[in-house]
Amino acid sequence: MIKTFDKTIRVVKDDLDDLNHVNNVRYVQWIQDISKEHWQSKAPKQLRDNIIWVVLNHNITYKSAAVLNDTIVIKTHIAGTKAAISTRIVEMFNEKTKELIVHSETKWCLLNSETLRPTRISTEIQDVFESGIQSST
Repeated sequence: MIKTFDKTIRVVKDDLDDLNHVNNVRYVQWIQDISKEHWQSKAPKQLRDNIIWVVLNHNITYKSAAVLNDTIVIKTHIAGTKAAISTRIVEMFNEKTKELIVHSETKWCLLNSETLRPTRISTEIQDVFESGIQSST
């Protein structure tokens, strides 16, 4: 079973573009925010201190527009890992209509925080995302 990490946000005026829809740049920020929050809420401090994640690419499909005061449910999970690369899915839904607004697939590369060189994703790191346990540290 895929373990998802979810959060809910409400669209505010600062999120909007000239068409009064959520700005595409804001969606990218939300993708990055939930990814970071997921990692920080699950991983023990020792792991968080020794490694960092960097984006290799975002592939984003915009399905529908969100507007002022919409409530958006953001869900993320890890779709797979290979060597130092993790593929993360983020989807955003209109809470009221359940309509998919955005689907994204992001490739993240794991780096050693001291050398800034790619490092293989260990079983310990994979377990962080597969467990439903929140980090207490």
